[in-house]
Amino acid sequence: MVTTAPVYHIPVLLQESVNGLNIQPEGTYVDVTFGGGGHSKEILGRLGSGGRLFSFDQDADAEANMGALSADGRWTFVRSNFRYLKNWMRYYGVEHIDGLLADLGVSSHHFDDETRGFSFRFDDSPLDMRMNKRAGKTAADILNEYSEEQLADIFYLYGELKNARRLAAAIVKSRASEPLLTTRHLMNSVQRLIPREREKKEAAKLFQALRIEVNQEMASLKEMLASATALLRPGGRLVVITYHSLEDRIVKNMIKAGNVEGNREQDFFGRALSPFAPTGKVITPTAEEQAANPRSRSAKLRIAEKCDQGETSDDNR
Repeated sequence: MVTTAPVYHIPVLLQESVNGLNIQPEGTYVDVTFGGGGHSKEILGRLGSGGRLFSFDQDADAEANMGALSADGRWTFVRSNFRYLKNWMRYYGVEHIDGLLADLGVSSHHFDDETRGFSFRFDDSPLDMRMNKRAGKTAADILNEYSEEQLADIFYLYGELKNARRLAAAIVKSRASEPLLTTRHLMNSVQRLIPREREKKEAAKLFQALRIEVNQEMASLKEMLASATALLRPGGRLVVITYHSLEDRIVKNMIKAGNVEGNREQDFFGRALSPFAPTGKVITPTAEEQAANPRSRSAKLRIAEKCDQGETSDDNR
């Protein structure tokens, strides 16, 4: 019997996102979400001998996907959270970049690795959920240490769960008799609050909320976008693939207003001031891609170009 190794991650909107970078062969680019390496390999394939690519990933497991890339002198792997983008570019002596790509989705590898606790599909997975296994609180730490109010805020803000307070109360009650250490412990503690007909959707929201808190995803995204805005040279491209409304709203605000809060400033003529101009409408996966890779279904691709200094964008898309 022939067996195949599990796929680490299928790159989403591969051609559309890399096309969006409008790659200049001798330019400098950053892929802040290396993962399985699909986007990075495509970018390198379009670079000339003088081009450079920096790929970020904080998960040690991603390093196994380097392969032949490690021998390419144009490529540099940075094992770090992308929130430190500015610091690392300064370290490598890079003042400006020509494009940045971010695929904010969680790799299939993480969902399918039962030792990481990212999915409720595995009953006895340890509640870890850290992208970087070397540091930070685990999901179990948060569930067992946070106050009821803190847990409710996380579930409401990051999972958009309407019964956030009841979920938090059930978890606090359950942990009083037994620490919540596995996915089974967590699901058992909230089972009666999740209707069977919506079980998968509600559980996915609960796990999403915990993952976002564990990895400080919203704060990291905001810091990365601010650094990218400062690093991109005029004409450079910002290319971001989002998977849920929370992160998409942040990216949309940065493109439309130049800040993650969406506070829009206007010039004398009432035109919106922003360092970016969208290159087109939001791009979503084709029906064919969604069928081949169901995890791409919620993906949204936004592409924007950095304006010349002094220019403004009055695009209201």
